[in-house]
Amino acid sequence: MGICCDLEVDINGEETFIVNKNILSSFSRKFSNLFANFLHTNVCLKVIFKDFPGGAHVFELIVRICYNNSSKMEIITPSNITLICSAANFLEMECDAIEKFLEGVRLWTWYELLEALKQCQGLFSSKSYIPILDRIVDQLIERVALSSVTSPYTCSSNRSSFQFSCDSSSNNSLRNSNCSGATWWFEHLLFLKIDLMDKVIRAMISNDFDHGIVSKFLFYYHKCSCFGGAQADEKIEITKFIINLLSLLDKRSISCKDLFNLNRIAITLKISTCCKHKIESLIGPLLDHATLDYLLLPSPHGKDYAYDVDFVLRLIHIFFLEASFELTSNRVKRVAKMMDLFLVEVAPDPHLTPSEFEELIKVLPDIARESHDQLYIAMDMYLLVHAGLSEKEKMSICCSLKYEKLSADFLRHLNRNLVFPSETKPGVHVNRQIRMKSLLQENDHLKSFFDSIFHKSFKNNLDHVKEDVVKRIHYAEELRGDLEGIHIGTETQLARVKKSEIHINAMYLPKLCS
Repeated sequence: MGICCDLEVDINGEETFIVNKNILSSFSRKFSNLFANFLHTNVCLKVIFKDFPGGAHVFELIVRICYNNSSKMEIITPSNITLICSAANFLEMECDAIEKFLEGVRLWTWYELLEALKQCQGLFSSKSYIPILDRIVDQLIERVALSSVTSPYTCSSNRSSFQFSCDSSSNNSLRNSNCSGATWWFEHLLFLKIDLMDKVIRAMISNDFDHGIVSKFLFYYHKCSCFGGAQADEKIEITKFIINLLSLLDKRSISCKDLFNLNRIAITLKISTCCKHKIESLIGPLLDHATLDYLLLPSPHGKDYAYDVDFVLRLIHIFFLEASFELTSNRVKRVAKMMDLFLVEVAPDPHLTPSEFEELIKVLPDIARESHDQLYIAMDMYLLVHAGLSEKEKMSICCSLKYEKLSADFLRHLNRNLVFPSETKPGVHVNRQIRMKSLLQENDHLKSFFDSIFHKSFKNNLDHVKEDVVKRIHYAEELRGDLEGIHIGTETQLARVKKSEIHINAMYLPKLCS
């Protein structure tokens, strides 16, 4: 390997190399510091490395680079550059060839980037810093961002920098799968472990990557990782990791349905209370996008009631108190309608206490409900099932009911309802209002009916009148033409008669005597 081989280097117990200490010391500060007092001596020395990055194979590449004085660039390839960089960093080397090669990272193919990233992952858990990792991650994100605008299979350099290094059949299968558009890369990054994944996702966020796409990828990664034979401890760690990263995103970019599914998985895994609260803080502001099915979670262990009422109450509080973006009346009304449906669903539960049912009623502000019909149905069902309630408990539950927000039918039903406390029923003057309201509704109905008939009849008559007028106009125009013809003919005849009269008179006038 070279003249004057005066140094033995044991690499991780795999292999021992005999090299020239002066050549290696000229490139490596670590060797230079170790042999500062022995550089110009013929003493044979030995160094043992127990944690050399990449092992004996990579050390051999480093030695070849040093012996060739960094002149042979072909020694370095995208498939070994990560290990070479890690080893060079370990030996405190400064090598122009390595730096020059790293400048061409933008010319690598997509799969060369992935291979380099896989090598980084194998070294990422070690204590040594990997300088190349930031460059690879940045280039990876740039390619992914570019592919959302152009085709991921487009070449962007002479070296086909964005071309997949696989056969055409593989390319066709990728095009026909979900690996297209903005999400084609999801499947390619599933090999990442959570430590390196954390770095990649945070880099995406810092580079203003689309939060909606990032959230979709995180849910996809969670699904593939947790249902791929992972152990319970691994599933818990991955779920916590996903929740923490989702917390960094804009909540409006996250799917409400996916968050509820993630919450169900977290409950099954018995994840920590802290993580549950983080999920709820993500779900709460999006509650107006939820449906009733999302809220019907089984009650937690140790609770007798059917559904997790406390979970729903916490979400409502978060929606009104901790929403990170503006609440509109439409959003509030959607939540109110869903809550009324939830009340109807839980009202028949015999284990639901009056205080819990009352809290579910009063958790919404009064202005949120336009109608109290569904609320009345829920109260009626609850009082029928819980027949043993005291009058005070019934009054406490029913006091939120507003007569003016009930339709006439429900007002009549309430007036005859025996399970409601008499104090909650409408008085005589309200009964009169009920009858008036009913009559007005009936009158409005009749008025609308007759108006529609009158409008239809009037429209038909109007159409007939219009047709008659048009016919009369046509007739008048024809008559006018005829009259004009007659007038012209008459004038002609008169002119002829006049002329004839003059001629006749001229013939029979006596001659005047001279």
